[in-house]
Amino acid sequence: MRGRYGAGVACALLLLLSALLTGCQSPSAAEDDGRLDKTASEERAAPTRPAGYGAVFLGVDECSSFGTTSFTEVPCAGERAAARVVSRHDGRVGDGPLCPGTTDFVLHISEQSRGSDEDGDGAVPQGYACMRNLTGPHPGDPGGGGGPRTIVGDCVYSSGDGQVRETSCDGKAERKPQYKVTKAVDKRAGCPLSTALYVQLGGEKPVGCARPV
Repeated sequence: MRGRYGAGVACALLLLLSALLTGCQSPSAAEDDGRLDKTASEERAAPTRPAGYGAVFLGVDECSSFGTTSFTEVPCAGERAAARVVSRHDGRVGDGPLCPGTTDFVLHISEQSRGSDEDGDGAVPQGYACMRNLTGPHPGDPGGGGGPRTIVGDCVYSSGDGQVRETSCDGKAERKPQYKVTKAVDKRAGCPLSTALYVQLGGEKPVGCARPV
């Protein structure tokens, strides 16, 4: 009797052990283990930049902090964000493409080695970022009195020696406007007869036709 009871207990223990082993090898558990391992691997491989940073330092649609001589890349939704990148190019400004017409200012990016890169994940080549303020004023807008480019709608004044400089069209700046660019053309011959001054604009239509204001 004790032998049959002992054998029954042994069988029950074996069945319980078998069930436990089978449960440990169930498909769902194996899939969970694989998923967790993959997630951990992805987290280790993920970049350590804070949210809002991209793979390229100050890439298009990323934002910078305040300042044009000292600045950092910051999340666009953060309180330190001041301007957004609308165009980004490697090299020097004089050698690369023009910024969009309504660019407010240009950030010049110095070349940085891997060791001096702010997050240590790679080198930053020399380049420039064309920036647009997140809020007004926008000096790059037509008549705004600033920006890296002169465009149609801007006003200028004579600075001597055949040179002109941009100023705001509303007359509130220190220098009052003398001429306003009304048209951009390929060649001077395309300007209207009322043109009193030709302004160099650059781009596909490099000649600006300006009239007195």
